[in-house]
Amino acid sequence: MTLNNAAGPPGLRRWLRLCIAVASVLAVLTVLIGAEVGGAASAENLSSWAQAVFSAAAGGACLWRSRFYTGRARWGWVVIGAGVLSWSAGQVYALVEYFPHAGDLPVPSWADAGYVSMLPLVALGLLMLPSAAQPLAGRVRSVLDGLLVAASAVLVGWVVVVAPRIQPSDQGAGLYLTLLYPLGDIVIATMIGYMLPQRRALYRCSADLMFFGLGVAGFAVSDIGYAYLGMIHEYQAGSAIDLGWIIGFGLIIIGAARPRDARPLKSEISPRMRASGVLLPYVAVVGALATSVMFHITHGHVTSFVIWSRSVMILLLIGRQVLTLLENRELTRNLEARVEDRTAKLHAREQRFDALIRHSSDVVTVIDADGRVTFQSESMQRVFGYPAEVFVGRRYTDLVATEVAMRLAQAMRQVAVQPYATATLEVVHTHQDGRKCPSEVIITNLVDDPHVAGFVLNTRDISERKELQEQLVHEAYHDPLTQLANRPLFLDRTATALKRTTDLTVLHLDLDGFKRVNDSLGHLAGDQLLVQIADRIKGCVRADDMVARFGADEFAVLIEAASNDEAETVARRILDDLDKPVELGARHIHVRASIGLAVATLLDESELADGAEQLLRHADLAMHHAKAAGGGVFTSYRGQMREGLVERLELENDLRAALENRELRLHYQPTVDLDTNQVVGFEALVRWPHPTRGMINPMDFIPIAEATGLIVPLGRWVLEEACRQSVEWTAAAGGRPLKMSVNVSVRQFDQPDFAETVAAVLVETGMPADRLCLEMTESVLMTDTEANLEQLVRLKALGLTLAIDDFGTGYSSLAYLRRFPVDTLKIDRSFVERLGVLAGDTALTDTIVRLGKSLGMATVAEGIEEFGQLAALREMGCGFAQGYYFSRPVPPDEAGRLFIEGADTPVRTPA
Repeated sequence: MTLNNAAGPPGLRRWLRLCIAVASVLAVLTVLIGAEVGGAASAENLSSWAQAVFSAAAGGACLWRSRFYTGRARWGWVVIGAGVLSWSAGQVYALVEYFPHAGDLPVPSWADAGYVSMLPLVALGLLMLPSAAQPLAGRVRSVLDGLLVAASAVLVGWVVVVAPRIQPSDQGAGLYLTLLYPLGDIVIATMIGYMLPQRRALYRCSADLMFFGLGVAGFAVSDIGYAYLGMIHEYQAGSAIDLGWIIGFGLIIIGAARPRDARPLKSEISPRMRASGVLLPYVAVVGALATSVMFHITHGHVTSFVIWSRSVMILLLIGRQVLTLLENRELTRNLEARVEDRTAKLHAREQRFDALIRHSSDVVTVIDADGRVTFQSESMQRVFGYPAEVFVGRRYTDLVATEVAMRLAQAMRQVAVQPYATATLEVVHTHQDGRKCPSEVIITNLVDDPHVAGFVLNTRDISERKELQEQLVHEAYHDPLTQLANRPLFLDRTATALKRTTDLTVLHLDLDGFKRVNDSLGHLAGDQLLVQIADRIKGCVRADDMVARFGADEFAVLIEAASNDEAETVARRILDDLDKPVELGARHIHVRASIGLAVATLLDESELADGAEQLLRHADLAMHHAKAAGGGVFTSYRGQMREGLVERLELENDLRAALENRELRLHYQPTVDLDTNQVVGFEALVRWPHPTRGMINPMDFIPIAEATGLIVPLGRWVLEEACRQSVEWTAAAGGRPLKMSVNVSVRQFDQPDFAETVAAVLVETGMPADRLCLEMTESVLMTDTEANLEQLVRLKALGLTLAIDDFGTGYSSLAYLRRFPVDTLKIDRSFVERLGVLAGDTALTDTIVRLGKSLGMATVAEGIEEFGQLAALREMGCGFAQGYYFSRPVPPDEAGRLFIEGADTPVRTPA
């Protein structure tokens, strides 16, 4: 059902109601004046015509109101209007037939026939009006309820109104038609009274039906008065019924002219309204039966009409009860089906929840406000070895270590102040077998949740994660080949020692001729030599002294609480031990070393602020002097050695000039896809062919560029040249994609406009952003976390790829791997070199490869020189690789041939 926007314009409705009121007053005055002036006959004529006019207007108003509805509402008002018009039609026909003696209409007449036809039509129209949505059985029951109410009203009306009026001598149809009027009025008024609450339950207002009911009530009052007064005061009774009908039709017209009903309510019927609707038919029946019983008591007999009325009510009650029984059976059946379905769903949900909790890697514990365990998941036994039933019913803090209990209690007090608050902490639980298990505990306050009523502890064993992180931290501060301390750890220990005392000495050791061993016997033999050299150095110092390897063939020793003579004794002992040949398989290798000594007592006041670096720099200068003296000796630092810094200054000036004159060159080392053995990219590496000194090692001039800031223009030139070369090779290879990797230094990354610089280079060279990879070390990411994250986000927005170079050699925290938008992990060559050398050395490399996969990152292994290393990496699932096994860094022409010809010829991979 739909409603139009309004039942006529508001102004028109106001004028219509005003006209109806004026017309009603004029009609009443006309009847009264006519009675006084023209007598009873004139009054009867005037009142009869007034009834005809007002009834026609009322029927027309009902039809006019139906225009503003659709569906059942429209047809309901049409039938009601037709019923009122049928009465009007009978009245007009009778008046015309007996004109001019309309006041002396016989009984029965066409006016009475019109009234008789109006009763069923109005009743049917009322039942057609919309009510609350119900199934078919409910609607039939509502109709039966209406009939029960109507039958009860008829019985009451007959007993109260009709029966006292009928005398044994009374006969004739006129009498019964006269008595039919109040009964019919009572039936319609009762049905309206029954329908009105249902309409008000569906709509916010039902003023139209209320005015219709008031109009019919006016009919009933007039007809009842006529029934009682008709024979005694016929004139007054006729005037009363006429005026009552005129006023009643006026009220119907006002109701039909009211604004439309409000839109249906979305809320359901209130329980009070529902209860009253259910009880109303029973109340009506009880009232009717009580009235008939009183009639029987007072009159001593029961008329046939009362008996038949009782029979009809009994039949209606039986029908209603049968429908109610059928409806209840269907409702019960539906409720049982819904309960079964709901029970099955709840059971399935409980089973799913139980399975999730049982097989979860987390241990779920629920602790009530008193600290007692109310629930313990079965995963407790799988994770920590304890049966779940051991915990239930006991205080959780009594079952764990004292320190753990104190921290958990403090965390629970913190979250207790706010519902659903959470807290996370790391504690160490003890397994049933006695081993310690680092654990992460997430505490959630669900005390106010009636389904939980406690604190929920989600505990997970993070032993593997801790071990991996500790291993990565160990690798970050130790040399992976010799397991000695590395440079950062050595500097940290030296700085700590300087805070305690200046009575310490640093030895900086560099092997003489070590490069020849690598070139002649290979890096594997060189690594084995370094391991034995490290063991010999450790054997020459005290247990409290620190030995470190800085990389390649450089070592350092920190000696505390020793005089200069004692430090020189240690240096001499190391040189003597190294004079002994080193056995490498069937070969005996003789290695010498140059050692520089630096004593902390010689540091100036200006150097104490950065004492560790200064001390190591002094030892490095002394070592170079020892090497310049022919090697195989040790030299103590002296102030005159600073003069060697002049050479460094000259190299800086030459580098500046080389950058301006474009004397630098790029070499390219290929990156190979281990699945296809195809060259898929290159890493751009800068080279400096000095005019007089020859090819200068990047390790000699890159630190100078970093220290002086020349690395910024140098890095931009490398980026431009690499992108230009990549675009050229891609075009020559017919559009075959090429990934070009360029290293980024800390100084470059710290530039605020670095992202804009990269974007400008991409535009100038025409390089697609997705084919450029920027490589940076872990130190770049860890210096200024928030600023670096913002810089990385800007770079990532350009569409390029980001890689961590030399992964595992810095502070490899799992936290920043998740936080920073990194795409590729480049495994440092120090991990690759150990593959196949010692059993178990593949574990960390395999862990890094798996870590990259779990984080959705590609992995590139650097420094592959043997087939065994390649095979191990393939078995681990590493995606890409670089190394001398495939190719050294080569000039552009040779690199271009590798890429273009490699499209059809895979890189060599021996079986």
